[in-house]
Amino acid sequence: MSTARPSPAPAADAPQPARLGIAISLALAAAVSLGLARFSYALLLPPMRADLGWSYFTAGAMNTVNAAGYLAGALLLPRALARWDARHVLLAGGAGAALALALHGLVAGDGLLFMLRFLTGLASAATFVAGGLLAARLAQRATRPGLVLGLYYGGTGLGIVLSALVVPPLAGGAAAHAWQHAWLALGALAALCTAITAATTGTLAAHPSAAGGGQQVRWAAFGWLLAGYLMFGLGYIGYMTFVVTLLREQGLAPRLIVAFYVLLGLGVVASSWLWAGLLQRWRGGQPLALLNGLLAAATMLPVVSAHPVAVFASGALFGAVFLSVVAATTAFVRHNLPPAAWPAGISAFTIVFAAGQIVGPSITGWVADGPGGLARGFVLSAAALALGAGLALKQRPLG
Repeated sequence: MSTARPSPAPAADAPQPARLGIAISLALAAAVSLGLARFSYALLLPPMRADLGWSYFTAGAMNTVNAAGYLAGALLLPRALARWDARHVLLAGGAGAALALALHGLVAGDGLLFMLRFLTGLASAATFVAGGLLAARLAQRATRPGLVLGLYYGGTGLGIVLSALVVPPLAGGAAAHAWQHAWLALGALAALCTAITAATTGTLAAHPSAAGGGQQVRWAAFGWLLAGYLMFGLGYIGYMTFVVTLLREQGLAPRLIVAFYVLLGLGVVASSWLWAGLLQRWRGGQPLALLNGLLAAATMLPVVSAHPVAVFASGALFGAVFLSVVAATTAFVRHNLPPAAWPAGISAFTIVFAAGQIVGPSITGWVADGPGGLARGFVLSAAALALGAGLALKQRPLG
């Protein structure tokens, strides 16, 4: 097993403004892999459910299958990164996600949609994990490494904002399967973002010998943080899958729902600056514990009150926090492991994250199909997040 320290990416030697520019270009990959490929589904779920006659369980299962594809991609990534440059893996995943999203707009059968959700998750994992590795290497010599990581993960918010602006006008028509037009538009946006990333990150690389052939890690060493992150994956995805449906059921006006989702996306973008200091300062599980606790509170707000003030406060807080949980795990890896072990560390957290997301949507949908409806499903999600906060708090820095 090789323990040699990999050489940093060429961009790590670039001036600070250039590093931030490259981080913003990488952020478009996060916009594709999560913002467009996954979180846009919350906006598409209500018209698809009404058109196709889905139960909440079936609606949730679509995101469960997407998470299963993401897990499969995460398991395959170490081998892919050992063979190909991480930037090439990122771009291939972005292109694959764009194609899969566009194909959603050409089918209407549940079986084909399940298959496409799986393939989208598979491609998203390639983009998101490879992008996280490149962002970690870019942060290695940055003046504010927490900001570099935050910018990358905050890029998801750009995808959420784009989805909020594009999906409702296209998916709300009276024509049969009007939601298909929105999927086609999402595919086109994903292709455009991937093309921009390809054109602006040419100096950034993590060569196969550096990206996939490094040290392995003992998961037990950060088991408390992995357990807290598992609960995050289980809890947050229930909110992100069903929150738009809950707000529609509570009678919130369509224009306010669009504004809510835009605010949530802008919160994700702002999180790059809000939590950069926290991620840089703490080496243990404290950041993840705090962020999970805030997410639990945000998840309960629309259950406690359907007033627009409570709803918008929930969206702003949730958006400003949830992707910083992902950034916190990358920061933990960067603080506590040698660079040769970063790919293995990031993969460990990605696998656990995906496992939680597999369970979360289906179990939330199953609970929502019973007495209490979606509100009870949200209570379950909040409880998982609160448990995750307690587990993460037990994690100490590694020696």
